[in-house]
Amino acid sequence: MTNRSASSSLAAPDFRPPEPLPLNPLPEIGIWNVEALALLMYFYRDAFAGALRYYLSIVKLDALWFLPDLFAVMCILAFTQRYIITGRSLIAILTLLYIAFALYVGFVFLGYFAGMASSFKMIAPVFVGFCFCRRDFSQYKQLLALIHPIFFITIIGIFLSSRVQFPWVGFAYETLGATRQATRLWWTASEARLAGFAADSTMAAFFVFITFVFTSARKGMLWICIWAPVGLYAIKLTTSKTTLGVMIMYLVCLVIIRMLPERERFPMLRRMAALSFVSILVPVVLIVFFSGDGLTSISRGFFSLQDRVNNSWQLPFVYMQDLMPMGFVTGCGLGCFNYPQQLFSNKLSYYVPVDNFYIGTYLMFGPIFVIFMIFAIAAVMKTKDIYKLSATIAMNLFTITVLAYGPASGLIMIGASFSQMFAKRSAQDRDTLIAPPIAPGIDGLASRPA
Repeated sequence: MTNRSASSSLAAPDFRPPEPLPLNPLPEIGIWNVEALALLMYFYRDAFAGALRYYLSIVKLDALWFLPDLFAVMCILAFTQRYIITGRSLIAILTLLYIAFALYVGFVFLGYFAGMASSFKMIAPVFVGFCFCRRDFSQYKQLLALIHPIFFITIIGIFLSSRVQFPWVGFAYETLGATRQATRLWWTASEARLAGFAADSTMAAFFVFITFVFTSARKGMLWICIWAPVGLYAIKLTTSKTTLGVMIMYLVCLVIIRMLPERERFPMLRRMAALSFVSILVPVVLIVFFSGDGLTSISRGFFSLQDRVNNSWQLPFVYMQDLMPMGFVTGCGLGCFNYPQQLFSNKLSYYVPVDNFYIGTYLMFGPIFVIFMIFAIAAVMKTKDIYKLSATIAMNLFTITVLAYGPASGLIMIGASFSQMFAKRSAQDRDTLIAPPIAPGIDGLASRPA
């Protein structure tokens, strides 16, 4: 662990938790680690999906597209070994068993084996995030160093796509028997929705945002003041209003934290992460007060949000009453009202997109998901990793109007945010907390530079 002075106003902030420092710093974890490799592969695959799909098809290496999914399966095995066999975590055991049960229920609901296979592929990445349990992202210095370039490359791709049309736009490919497009050219009003190297404009905007979150966590205010406007402008070019609004809200939180005295920054970050779960109630409030034309009567600019209030957030429950009433107890299973149902289902006429992570997940798992979230929120309140806490704020804001199951990178971030719930506190953990009080200017576990 490196000592560094906190005297400079432009130095990266010291998010020190108020708890005593551990006696021994956590060891650095190399890039040749299953969860680090899986996260890195998913990030690069999703961030540059449009270009990657196109060129893999040209060179006849389409199978490489599924390499991250193979590592996700390895993470399921690692999760089982670390937190069930070795850690004997009851929450980990119940989580794995209920996901398996939900996979079967989803097969019954969807009606096709291909749908079940797609559902398994959809949920597997969450175990990549879960495998970051008891591990601080600051330990993964090589991983963070390889994530940072995605921010700049994504911005470059968006800027370039505003000038030229890339060859992969409109390129069609087949996966699991369904035909999809690598990138479609979408328009909103008179503006093109620019996707850059990604598969769609929403993903391009998301990767500008999420990689900014990772990069800015250990950068000074000078870097943020230079690159935040560039990132905001790139997101504006994608016309993703959701991501633009979330990026602005995140920047406000970031500035508030940086304005505080050093010793108050980490507690404020943790409080903000906990308060971000209030966003779960936003759809409920909007449905109660603005169903019908409540929002569009205020402004036509709220048409998309009004559609979510009237259709995306309510119709799935209406349809489930017709299709599978037992789903209100068991959930309708993995893949229901998600892209596996859209692609592989005998109930396609009942499909409606669910543009909210918590509503979509509740539909698939049922009331037991509420219990899961109680443990998840409690785990966030004990998390010391500034990257996980920052990701919690970012993803809770982002998923108010986004399902975040496909592509997989968003689900990985959510899984990483919740991962600490699978940790069992051991005697060794308690011993590491016996240490002198924090000395001014000394970095703690949660504030080591990445």
